[in-house]
Amino acid sequence: MNGEAAATSAETVSAEAAPPEPAAAAPAPAPAPEPPRGEVARPSPILARIALLVSLLALLVAGWQWWEMRSRAAKLHTELAQRLSEADNVAKESRLVSKQTQEALTSLQGKVGALEAKLADSQSQRLALEAAYQELARSRDDRVLAEVEQAINLAAQQLQLAGNVETALIALQSADSRLARADQAQFLPLRKMLIRDIERLKALPLVDVPGLSLKLDHVAGSVDGMPLAFESVSRGSDAGNTAEAAAQRGFWAALWRDLWSEISHLVRIERLDRPDPAVLSPQNAFMLRENLKLRLINARLALLQRDSRTYREDITQAEAWIERYFDLKAKPTQDALATLRQLSGARLVLEIPTLDDSLTALRNLKIGREKGGLGAR
Repeated sequence: MNGEAAATSAETVSAEAAPPEPAAAAPAPAPAPEPPRGEVARPSPILARIALLVSLLALLVAGWQWWEMRSRAAKLHTELAQRLSEADNVAKESRLVSKQTQEALTSLQGKVGALEAKLADSQSQRLALEAAYQELARSRDDRVLAEVEQAINLAAQQLQLAGNVETALIALQSADSRLARADQAQFLPLRKMLIRDIERLKALPLVDVPGLSLKLDHVAGSVDGMPLAFESVSRGSDAGNTAEAAAQRGFWAALWRDLWSEISHLVRIERLDRPDPAVLSPQNAFMLRENLKLRLINARLALLQRDSRTYREDITQAEAWIERYFDLKAKPTQDALATLRQLSGARLVLEIPTLDDSLTALRNLKIGREKGGLGAR
């Protein structure tokens, strides 16, 4: 645009500097009437003066126009030079501004490139973080499922092998609480099955297996303190011999002892359905006590295994041995028999439910997660 303005100004100056066209000649004076032939024509002084005056005026007008045109051309030249200088300055400034703009644009392009590189790095880092988070979440969920699976398997083993409802119930409750802390919607079907199994186990009548086992241990520990039946008879005869010895020490004492013996033998209570107590040697007595302990230990093992038949046979055999060989009047013997009769009436066999529903729900959840992981890859 500055170049076009300069060209336009140059054309204007050149047009104004062109020499003006000569002014139209003054109208010629009307030709004087020709004198009649034969007379000499004389110029009129007035006309000559008028012609001279007109010539002077025309000359003055032409000079004034020339001067005016010259001054106007100089003025236009000066203005044109000034405008050209301004145009040069503007062009220089525009070139400078263009150069600065180009530099700024180059700098901005470099910064934009750096920002794009940083954006690409941040996006790659974000993708890496998302992948790491998904992997961490997946590994955390897998760890939760592993813990829950271990708890359910433990509960199933306790129910099938030992019939221990209490331990199985504790294991299932711990698995449910672990799933509750995870707070994942995908675990809801598994939690539903676990809660159903927990309610089924709570509805079962509980068997106090540890309490029964402790009672058997107490009876086995009291075997060594129970007196044998023949030992009580020998102690009675020894008491009679002691009375005879005391009678030798005094008449009145002997009289009183005999009187008391006769009175005490007026009433005698004996069991007719059992033979006299067998006399056992110390070695046989030791073996009897040890065999009785083994019977009680076997009953305890059968109790832990929920083997009702073996448990009752061992308890019955232990009762028979105690009634036959031990003193039934002794307090330890009576306590042992009462405990064994109580233990023989305990109910061991229960219809224990299985945990197939929970195991199936856990298996389906793991299969679904494996398929989802393969699809994501």
